[in-house]
Amino acid sequence: MSTLYRPGRGHGGRMIAGVCAGLARRFGLNVTLVRLLAVLSCILPGPQFIIYIILWIMMPNERSGHYTRVP
Repeated sequence: MSTLYRPGRGHGGRMIAGVCAGLARRFGLNVTLVRLLAVLSCILPGPQFIIYIILWIMMPNERSGHYTRVP
């Protein structure tokens, strides 16, 4: 597994904030599947939007060759 980070603006895979793309890379999943699950989870009651915003804030951006580890 790789470190948890969001792809940079110039890199492929980022649609809104890069949270789904970052999670997909970290856990070796298909990014489309992660995005689909995120959208479908919004139908269910729960704090999905709050969790997304928290991850957006906490996940570092990809930097050229240097990634900050998130515990």
